[in-house]
Amino acid sequence: MTPLPVDPPPAAGSPLSASLDQLLACAALRHTEDRAGRVAVLAVQRYLSEPTAGVDSHRAPHSYCYDVTVTDGQCRAKCHLAADLSHLVHNNELRTGRELRMTRCSFVYDERRLGQGAVCIEAVELGPDPSELLRTGGDVRLLPLWSRAGAACRSGAPLQFGRKHYLPLWNNEDPYGELWRPHRPPAPVTVEVSKVISVCDLEYYWRSKFRYPPLLVRIMHKARLRFYGKPDKKFDVPYQAYFEVADQTGMMSLVLWNSMCPDWYQRFTVGSVLHLQSYALKQSYQQRTRPRPADPLMPSFTAIEICLNQRDPSAVIHIIPPKDVQPHWKLPDVTYHFITRSELEGFPHNHTCDIIGLVLFVGRCERVRTKGAPDLERFWTYRWVHVVDGTSDQPFILEIFSTSQPDIFDSIHPMTYLVCTQMRVCRNASHTVPYLTSSNETQIFITGHHKGQPYLSDPRVKSFIQWTKTQSDAEVLKKTSIGGHYYFPPSPPVFTQTIRDGTAPIPMIATKELEREIETLHYREHKRLAVQGLITAVQYVSGPGEESGPGHTAGQAPAATTTSPEPVSPSAQSPAHRAQPAGAPETERRSCRSETRGVSLKELDSSGQGGKSGDPSRADVAHKRTRGPHKRQYGHSHDALIKIYLSCTICW
Repeated sequence: MTPLPVDPPPAAGSPLSASLDQLLACAALRHTEDRAGRVAVLAVQRYLSEPTAGVDSHRAPHSYCYDVTVTDGQCRAKCHLAADLSHLVHNNELRTGRELRMTRCSFVYDERRLGQGAVCIEAVELGPDPSELLRTGGDVRLLPLWSRAGAACRSGAPLQFGRKHYLPLWNNEDPYGELWRPHRPPAPVTVEVSKVISVCDLEYYWRSKFRYPPLLVRIMHKARLRFYGKPDKKFDVPYQAYFEVADQTGMMSLVLWNSMCPDWYQRFTVGSVLHLQSYALKQSYQQRTRPRPADPLMPSFTAIEICLNQRDPSAVIHIIPPKDVQPHWKLPDVTYHFITRSELEGFPHNHTCDIIGLVLFVGRCERVRTKGAPDLERFWTYRWVHVVDGTSDQPFILEIFSTSQPDIFDSIHPMTYLVCTQMRVCRNASHTVPYLTSSNETQIFITGHHKGQPYLSDPRVKSFIQWTKTQSDAEVLKKTSIGGHYYFPPSPPVFTQTIRDGTAPIPMIATKELEREIETLHYREHKRLAVQGLITAVQYVSGPGEESGPGHTAGQAPAATTTSPEPVSPSAQSPAHRAQPAGAPETERRSCRSETRGVSLKELDSSGQGGKSGDPSRADVAHKRTRGPHKRQYGHSHDALIKIYLSCTICW
């Protein structure tokens, strides 16, 4: 006879525990409390929702849902957040550390598990950030977790819809949660080289029904994770990760599927040697991007790819320790194509290269919606970085998207040595300065992560290290900056895009649509829009400590002038201004007001994580012509034509 589950002892005197117990005692399983007790948010976790009946799953308004863990200082409780409150997470209003009151809750049963359900938060009142409840000094992770018979309290798995894992809060590409195994040194393994098959011979075996011989290869390239989950698809761990592996005969793609990704993705590193058994072969997907090999003489076999699955067949994987790799295996070395900043001007658009440099500037993390995504809530996470290598006065301008290395991506800071592989050269028709953007196979490394990497023996890397020894830390530190508003490439001096071009990178919208676009922005989202209209008013806004505009008397605004933003070296600016791009306002504003054709936009504001205030959306004037003097604070021009780029960002 199976014993009944025993409830853990409740936290004595816990208002949160008493409130949830009262909810379970209600006949309607819904409880409203006008004077709800204060709780602090410990965690906000995201996962795939279910498709909504009658709504296209590809364009569903809410493709993801959230679990929120709260505490009153005496116990913890994990609750599901109602879909109507998801916008609080989208705007980062409901975040870790914030205080709130749960004014209405309900208990929702899980149709997949008999007699099981979870507490659902339906209405909240937001409080201060950070909460005073978190300043007790104790470890809140040690507080008891509220649980009752029939109430789910799975600490490592989502509460609803039978999902098996959580996703990172702001993108889908990073490993997140207890499911993912960290990198660890490989254990010794014995390899029988006589039974190994070469990569070039796999094409002759792949249609065979017999089990393939073992494979001994080295990882040459590693791509970011790809999450392909959808609300209407029932995959437990819908991940995919591509690698390029090679032996002395050539290179071929290798794919980790589904639950193999949490087990092995972080343990597979560039340069690792793998001994593979019980793998599968299938026809390769030809429409994906592929890395550019540093050795052009190495053959690449693209017709088929190696697949590692949890079952059918169950792959057997061994990572060979570096000290056990034998020279007679003749595995190729990982090679790179490092370039210097002085050489960058000579490379064409879309050229692939590797770079190393000293970080001078790091921008804030921003997000942009994924083009062609199956839902409306998928974003790429990226940040702008400036690095120098001593070969030029100009820095490398890097646009680095998330590379499924969250610990490194979030830790990029000035004065660190940064290595970026498989970067692509980008040239803009309206701007002469090239920049580099990351590719699907880009890997990044900073100080503290360089040990054991194959590029340490590269002559360009050794030359850079020698240059850094000649630099003074105090002098370099004066040129560094972090955060601030940054955009690149800058707006062109003349707007040449046709108004009806629906495929243009900067969409043209009507003024009446601008407010709606701003209201739909998510936390950290960056969007660039174009608006055409007549100037009806120009207002000069003084900076901090400035009573009036430079060279103008109080109550008089300067005339608008044509501007053509150009990037400037961070070393040429003061530390307070280095985070600002050329052509951007020198001071950060908390609000933005635009008057075009008599339309007034609401004041913009954003609040960020940790209680730090964010920067507002701002308009970058690309080209404008005005006539007539400005005699008052608002100068009027009846026949002036303005074409504006609006760079709208919500960030911390």
